[in-house]
Amino acid sequence: MKSSHELLLTALIATFANFHLVQAQNQEGDQQGFISLDCGLSPNELSPYIELETGLQFSSDSSFIRSGKIGKIDASVAWKYPKSRTTLRYFPDGIRNCYNLSVHQETKYLIRVTSNYGNYDGQNVSPRFDLYIGPNFWVTIDLGKHVNGDTWKEIIHIPKSNSLDVCLIKTGTSTPIISALELRSLPNDTYNTRSGSLKSILRAVLSESTKVIRYPNDFYDRIWVPHFETEWKQISTNLKVNNSNGYLVPQDVLMTAAIPVNTSAPMSFTENLEFPNDELYFNFHFSEVQALEANQTREFSILWNGIVIYSPLSPEYLHAITMFNPSPSLCEVGKCLLELQRTQNSTLPPLLNAIEVFTVINFPQSETNDDDVIAITNIKDTHRLSRISWQGDPCVPRQFLWDGLRCNDTDVSSPPKITSLNLSSSGLTGTIATGIQNLTNLQRLDLSNNNLTGVVPEFLANMKPLLFIDLRKNKLTGSIPKALLDREKKGLKLFVDGDDDNKCLSSSCLPKKKFPIMAVALSVSAVVVIAVVMILIFLFRNGKRSSLGNLFPFLVMPQIGITSTSISEESIETKRRRFTYSEVVEMTKKFQKTLGEGGFGTVYYGNLNGSEQVAVKVLSKSSSQGYKHFKAEVELLLRVHHINLVSLVGYCDERDHLALIYECMSNGDLKDHLSGKHGNSVLKWSTRLRIAVDAALGLEYLHYGCRPSIVHRDVKSTNILLDDQFMAKIADFGLSRSFQIGEESQASTVVAGTLGYLDPEYYRTCRLAEMSDVYSFGILLLEIITNQNVIDQGREKAHITEWVALVLKGGDVAKIVDPNLHGEYNSRSVWRALELAMSCANPSSEHRPNMSHVVTDLKECISSEKPMQCMDHDMNSNSSLEQSSNFDTEVVPSAR
Repeated sequence: MKSSHELLLTALIATFANFHLVQAQNQEGDQQGFISLDCGLSPNELSPYIELETGLQFSSDSSFIRSGKIGKIDASVAWKYPKSRTTLRYFPDGIRNCYNLSVHQETKYLIRVTSNYGNYDGQNVSPRFDLYIGPNFWVTIDLGKHVNGDTWKEIIHIPKSNSLDVCLIKTGTSTPIISALELRSLPNDTYNTRSGSLKSILRAVLSESTKVIRYPNDFYDRIWVPHFETEWKQISTNLKVNNSNGYLVPQDVLMTAAIPVNTSAPMSFTENLEFPNDELYFNFHFSEVQALEANQTREFSILWNGIVIYSPLSPEYLHAITMFNPSPSLCEVGKCLLELQRTQNSTLPPLLNAIEVFTVINFPQSETNDDDVIAITNIKDTHRLSRISWQGDPCVPRQFLWDGLRCNDTDVSSPPKITSLNLSSSGLTGTIATGIQNLTNLQRLDLSNNNLTGVVPEFLANMKPLLFIDLRKNKLTGSIPKALLDREKKGLKLFVDGDDDNKCLSSSCLPKKKFPIMAVALSVSAVVVIAVVMILIFLFRNGKRSSLGNLFPFLVMPQIGITSTSISEESIETKRRRFTYSEVVEMTKKFQKTLGEGGFGTVYYGNLNGSEQVAVKVLSKSSSQGYKHFKAEVELLLRVHHINLVSLVGYCDERDHLALIYECMSNGDLKDHLSGKHGNSVLKWSTRLRIAVDAALGLEYLHYGCRPSIVHRDVKSTNILLDDQFMAKIADFGLSRSFQIGEESQASTVVAGTLGYLDPEYYRTCRLAEMSDVYSFGILLLEIITNQNVIDQGREKAHITEWVALVLKGGDVAKIVDPNLHGEYNSRSVWRALELAMSCANPSSEHRPNMSHVVTDLKECISSEKPMQCMDHDMNSNSSLEQSSNFDTEVVPSAR
């Protein structure tokens, strides 16, 4: 009789009507619904081919990904592996590299990624990286944890569209690799969950054999790893088992079973979870392999953490049955105990043939709207754009947003849509892509500074949300469509080259009757120009340059810069817009509203074209930073593109007027929020952790995503800005330095930074490295945790690191954490954050973590902040903050 417990296991009783047909197909080697990619197989080699060891048909992955390089594992170990695992694809460039596969929407798939290092690069350093499914984190692969440097990861997942992205994410200095990518379609009435996908922890056949079972013995190509304990005894049969349920467990699995040697003892499994709040699903596969005598009975119960969840169970002779829990199970404090215990009526011990264990992994972030994905892909193909960042989901997660796009992605449950497309200076040729009209939420379109030809398409006028169009510096011809001009009268900001009065982009559309007048005007202009040139030659030869300005003031070029040196000749090459000083005055309404003050000068609020809020940083004449830092910041911001770095909209460099125009961060800087200058609202602990992760991701990009690498040199709370969603972005790059990793990373520099945040090792040696930023970040993290001033002479210990170390000796974390939080935090996550901060602020750079490790540790802090089932909406708003257990498919629970 079944227990009343909610987690009762139920038997799968559905029988496929077409079972015999499926078996026939299996015997014929039918691999319909399979995708098997040999990653790194050159398209010039034989593809597809049949792998001898498995009979699987593998193809080259070259048509499924547009990046990466081909490698082969060391020949000395290649003989150990099947052909599909002797080649690999590695990704030294970019942070996210994605495979794009065509799948069937709402179809259940087993997805398997195999990574086999095999010392392909001769470095003997096993890589560590993340895997994502679409915009959501799946699992971390750390090949250093495996003896042979190879592993596979599996997930059972249902795609929500007909396209599936499997992405490898670079999280540190090592290079992501992949050997094989496989998809296997599964029946939709198997491996069911209440929500989420199933990440495989274990799939074991209880057998003394060392043979791994997979295709063709398993119709769905599941991998069954043998596992056996000394406390068990093997029993088996030579007869075939009726496996007519939908799971189609292989005969080799069902013909062998394990029982306890001590017939009175239970069969027990234990497992300690890395993440104690993981929700688990189990599949038990039973088949009685012994013909019982009339006086024999095999009857047992299944217990979970000491509670009977199913009883009694008597497997039928030579008949497969699969038991599973319809709702997920939780372990007690991360420790799981599963037992099969014989009942009082039983004369025989319990039996088990195989077990599968999965953990639930939720994918909260919705993928970008399907129509937008199709449209931007069409644009990408039309203009042959090969940007390495244009892989995977265009909009999410935000840290991997495609360069040049902006999206409305504030609600993770709603598919994001593209609202801004900036392809300025992208080398576009041909006519404007028609796919643009399918971006139905597009508000801004910038196609300036390209080589586009043809006419301005009329469909732009039909795109109602469009507020801004920039088509300047192209080779477009003809007149602007009337419908578009009508839209301009209603507020559309339209920028084109050509005749302003007629909105004509070429002479071909000008009235021919005006030609004589134009000819006369051109002739007169030519005479004037010749006369001016003659006068200039005369004046220069007679040393009268000073009178040039008096005679022709309109010919005198304005001097750039505010110092006496001739730095005005240093040009700033920019893809951003250069504004005149009058435009700066206009956008700030004559510098009406001040946002803040800094060493550079004053920051003002501005409004660009009535549709974009900006922050305008104006260099004061008394600034100690001057034009050198102004130029350094502009040139650096031209080559960095990351969601957690404040982006440069443009600049002004006109005579003695210098200004930088940034995106406006409406919530100001972190320091103001911690100090209470933004009202009485207090940043929640979970919000503070997300801000810390955002800042860490920005620094990680500067250190590892830029070539050459960049050290910010002035990481502090006033340089961490917050947008309207409290997403953090790093600002103020005037002191930043770039250098090649391993070459100039220890280059001597003039020490720069802010007192208290400044790395003491850098100050002492004048030798700069990324670890200098890590130290400053540690101080920032302590500031976030404690809300204490970095330097306070009124404390017993003036510097924040010394004060925290002193208080930590008492072991009371409450005396360190910001009292404004009123204890609303998980002490475990605070302790982990404190340990991380003090590790970053270690006086010796050798003992500091790099920024990739910092990001990982902060994610784990967030994971421990709240149980998974109680995570609030804010916690799930950024998929990069998700945490899941990192078990290997080879891990097997130990017997008791």
